Amino acid sequence: MKLSARNQISGTIVAITPGAVNGTVKVDIGGGTIVTASITEEAIADLGLAAGDTVTVIVKASDVMIGK
Repeated sequence: MKLSARNQISGTIVAITPGAVNGTVKVDIGGGTIVTASITEEAIADLGLAAGDTVTVIVKASDVMIGK
């Protein structure tokens, strides 16, 4: 599948925390950096996500903020 989003980062799922409607998926993208995504429980199930899976984190936003 091709996507227009340019910010695509490979990583490994290290944890999934279920919620009532949305769950959080923590992805280790290397160097000790963890990216956390909040997605629906339905999406977690449909994708068959589990700890240890290799996935791609895709960031598509109209606004990007940088802090220091």
